Amino acid sequence: MNKKILLFAVIAFLAATGVSYYLFSNAGAGFAGLGAMNPAAQPTPAAGNNDYQALTFDPNQPKTQPCPLNGAMYGKDEEAWWQKHRPLGVMIENSVDARPQSGINAADITYEAVAEGGITRTLNVYYCQDAGIIGPVRSARTYFVDFISEYGDHPLYAHVGGANTPGPADALGQIDSYGWTGYNDLNQFSIGFPTYWRDETRQGHPVATEHTMYSTTTKLWTVAQQRGLTNVDKSGKSWDADFTPYEFKDDAPLADRPDNQTIHVDFWDGAEYAVDWKYDKQNNDYLRYNGGQPHIDRNTHKQLTAKDIVILYMQESHANDGYTNNEHLLYGDKGSGDATIFMDGTETKGMWKKADRTSRTMLYDNNGNEIKFNRGHIWFEIEPLDGEVTVK
Repeated sequence: MNKKILLFAVIAFLAATGVSYYLFSNAGAGFAGLGAMNPAAQPTPAAGNNDYQALTFDPNQPKTQPCPLNGAMYGKDEEAWWQKHRPLGVMIENSVDARPQSGINAADITYEAVAEGGITRTLNVYYCQDAGIIGPVRSARTYFVDFISEYGDHPLYAHVGGANTPGPADALGQIDSYGWTGYNDLNQFSIGFPTYWRDETRQGHPVATEHTMYSTTTKLWTVAQQRGLTNVDKSGKSWDADFTPYEFKDDAPLADRPDNQTIHVDFWDGAEYAVDWKYDKQNNDYLRYNGGQPHIDRNTHKQLTAKDIVILYMQESHANDGYTNNEHLLYGDKGSGDATIFMDGTETKGMWKKADRTSRTMLYDNNGNEIKFNRGHIWFEIEPLDGEVTVK
């Protein structure tokens, strides 16, 4: 009798172990509950999959479908995938200890601005590509909340806490006042493991704990789905019902492109955070250098690139909210201001306009014509009015 009980216990243990292994081995593909177990929730990854948990698609499909965010062209299978979710903004830091970051190259649009102490931070907006692992994820700032608010009703916003000192820079208080808390707001403080996790080894060098938080785009989209947010919200309204898309154009012909162009962006005085964008004539894009070094994406081990670089000049000020060293910043991101747009190796002077928090930041040349962007990654650099940008 005892032998039968022992045999039964061993069989039960092995069965339970097998189920647990199956569930958690699928965690990277979106396990944050049981969403990843639904075969309709995601496509079958194409051949040539990767080790950073990003979904891939048939590279041989005709690229006929434009991404609504940046105009890049994809196959119909990828379009069918992105039409099931809504834009996702993720805060990824840019302190020296955070490099190399994961997943920035897969963003459709990136916004970069100083968070505090001269250190920049990026808001990366994902919709038409699955980035896989993303991070290190850091805290929210009010101006980044304003930018993600452009992406329809209830855009997804992923971050780890945020500025919460009472006053004009109180990002967490603002998120709550917009009705986002527990809905489209994907704060790590309220979600936790396994959607978010810490990895002390990913950057390949020792780092402090605040530089170790990661997630995946699929896990975050799965949490949103569980909350009733897919391409539509709980009321059935599509995320893009009030969304204003940009206009796009074809790349300039090779013969019309200059041989080179370098854009140097100084945010404050720190050389470690100065950015150089170097034009690649053959590919008609810009390669990013940060602190004088090629800026690499940890996922793909490739240098960060963008098709369009947009400098937005905005009034920078301190919040004066009593926070340590008065480090909380504000940017005048509503109204209008000067802008410089780089694409095709050329420079266009113009202006930006953003009527209110939920309005799109629109770009115009000095003749009042709306800017038509090249199709691909658009990178916005937020500069103070006296910020230094040099071109050669």
